[in-house]
Amino acid sequence: MSTAALDMIFDALFTPYKTRVPDVEKVTKAMVSHAIIKDESEIVNDHIAFRTLGVPNLGVTSFEKIFLHYGYTKKDYYYFEGKKLDAYWYAPPQPHYPRIFMSELRVQDLSDKAQEIIRRYTKDIVSDPVDALDLDDPEAVGEFFHKSLWELPTAADYNALAQESEYAAWVIYNRYYLNHYTISVHELPDDYNTVAKFNTFLESIGIALNTSGGKIKTSADGLLKQSSTIAKMMEAEFADGSTMEIAGSYVEFAERLVFPEYKDLPKEAITRQHRRDGFESANADKIFESTYNEQTLKGK
Repeated sequence: MSTAALDMIFDALFTPYKTRVPDVEKVTKAMVSHAIIKDESEIVNDHIAFRTLGVPNLGVTSFEKIFLHYGYTKKDYYYFEGKKLDAYWYAPPQPHYPRIFMSELRVQDLSDKAQEIIRRYTKDIVSDPVDALDLDDPEAVGEFFHKSLWELPTAADYNALAQESEYAAWVIYNRYYLNHYTISVHELPDDYNTVAKFNTFLESIGIALNTSGGKIKTSADGLLKQSSTIAKMMEAEFADGSTMEIAGSYVEFAERLVFPEYKDLPKEAITRQHRRDGFESANADKIFESTYNEQTLKGK
């Protein structure tokens, strides 16, 4: 696995993401001005996340091939009954790379109307598009993330999907666009190294936080704490020429606590293996809502 190639792929993901998600630069600049970090390179990226559609030739079984090729390992499965989603997380080939969280809409669980809309846009994808990619070409892989695999939706179709599944509407418009990246707050200096402390900092600089399930989402074992910004609204143009503000992407913050058996280790000896790994369905269920109207309308 070429680290240079994987670095190029992540650059292809992050460059447009940072341009389209203003909170990324706002948080980074504030962290520098408050001397939390010297520059962006000091931020540890806990994980990134993608959303996919569960239809033939797409979904997780297609999209994961990219990252498995670059040394990622498929880990735990998660099911979100209310949101009609399946998900997996993937461990990186080297510790300095982010984990990946990949979810898939269970299209077959939607209403006939919603299924018809999604299948109408994806029906021409008759083979797995990742199979046609040269996975050893990082430039081609980077371009794939922003490729139009299906036509832009009309505003009517977008709104019809959003009535039933805001996740479905987000994906039908944004496709494989990076949904979020995550700052590891436990890697920060002591005054900012918990989600509680960092949330206080975020709100002091005018960042609106997702309040679904509370501003801090905590795993059952208490060892994984997460929060997230509310996705900013962006002007979107639809196939019929109309425009409308829709939810874009957002930024997440994660605190992975040290397992009890390692609590006496000196700070400098603690590595990723000593901390809570993986994800928590209950936390993720609420983080998804960073792009949902109930949150985004409050953030306007």
